[in-house]
Amino acid sequence: MTLIKSISGIRGTIGGKTGDNLTPIDVVKFVSAYVSFLSQSTPKDEYHIVVGRDARVSGSMINNLVCATLQSLGVHVTDIGLSTTPTVEMSVIHMHADGGIILTASHNPMQWNALKLLNAKGEFISAAEGQQLLELAENQDFEYATINHLGSYQTYNRAIDDHIDRILELELVDTKAIEAANFSVALDCVNSTGGLALPRLLERLGVKKVTTLYGEPTGIFPHNPEPLPEHLHDIANTMQKGNFDVGFVVDPDVDRLAILTENGNMFGEEYTLVSVADYVLQHTKGNTVSNLSSTRALRDISNKYGVDYNAAAVGEVNVVAKMKETNAIIGGEGNGGVIYPALHYGRDALVGIALFLSYMATSGKGCQAIRNQYPQYVISKNKIELSPDMSVKDILHHIAEQYAQYEINTIDGVKIDFSDRWVHLRPSNTEPIIRIYAEADNSSSADFLAQKIINDIREYLNK
Repeated sequence: MTLIKSISGIRGTIGGKTGDNLTPIDVVKFVSAYVSFLSQSTPKDEYHIVVGRDARVSGSMINNLVCATLQSLGVHVTDIGLSTTPTVEMSVIHMHADGGIILTASHNPMQWNALKLLNAKGEFISAAEGQQLLELAENQDFEYATINHLGSYQTYNRAIDDHIDRILELELVDTKAIEAANFSVALDCVNSTGGLALPRLLERLGVKKVTTLYGEPTGIFPHNPEPLPEHLHDIANTMQKGNFDVGFVVDPDVDRLAILTENGNMFGEEYTLVSVADYVLQHTKGNTVSNLSSTRALRDISNKYGVDYNAAAVGEVNVVAKMKETNAIIGGEGNGGVIYPALHYGRDALVGIALFLSYMATSGKGCQAIRNQYPQYVISKNKIELSPDMSVKDILHHIAEQYAQYEINTIDGVKIDFSDRWVHLRPSNTEPIIRIYAEADNSSSADFLAQKIINDIREYLNK
């Protein structure tokens, strides 16, 4: 089964049997449930929904199904076409729409697609709201519009430009300094909509020397689209042969940002948020948030500026909720997801680029020099497979008790904070596994800590 229903939306592979994959019938069912959810949560006579998509090969087909289904439910549709996830989020806000649907499977391979669902604030619906939607989909109690009440359909092709306009209006985005710095920038846009948005953003920022790899939005990804070091050999080689100041890589829907230094070395996806937060906190005093599995370096930076750092459960919607609760001015996730509320509450690679280039330009520091300022932490990512009869709840409770003398956080699995390292145990929502992430100041210590916890679990299970 490759149809996954989770807090991040409905995603699956194209083709196959209904209910097991993302088939046309499944698309219609979940879009219908989404409109039913809106009508129950915010009753009104008419609804306006924004729809946008990344460049996946299946995108046009799914888009036609989504828009037609919305019209059949009496919804007025604005189709912004090939776009980015943060652009759709901002379009919902600026068009005063009732919600939005983003057609993207994010970093998943090209055979996948997904429906990501937004509320009227341009933010992902919550876990509780998602559960309500799934129940509506299961019951299939939908009522479609009669011929006189079908929804309208219109296209809008300036959404990315509108998004960039708002970024350039931000006080901390210094276009004059960026233009004066005369940066040379390399891009890897993985043949998706980053190829439309990033060159346009850089041009508006005053960057004249741009080399773009995989900028055609064909949806044929030239490498694994998740922006991890092992997938970024092409841009690294390009930068090592050329004369570049910085490199930027995005995933297919442009909400995650990875950075390469002038030498073609990996800046570290965990440190995208850390560096942007450093720049923001230099100019604005306020709190920060990241998720429990993100690097401790953001906490260190927050301490440096005398502001509060808070950790949220994994997932963008959880980070956003914690940011609102703590009045955070910058936050996000360690996968390269920057959330800057001065623009909007969503992970946004475009604003991340604008703020990072502003940092480079105003400080006069090179990319590698900026990276060298931060503590050197390494995260070890592991998992332990379980049989279906094993109680994940009991396992996590046992580990929490075993390490009760240390700082324990149980809002999302179990996180144990030691003085100089941490480990986070988080059960999967879709597989019988526990993910075990550990961070320390070197890889051997991180690996050792993760393996120690794995051994503790096995010892408990053997008893």
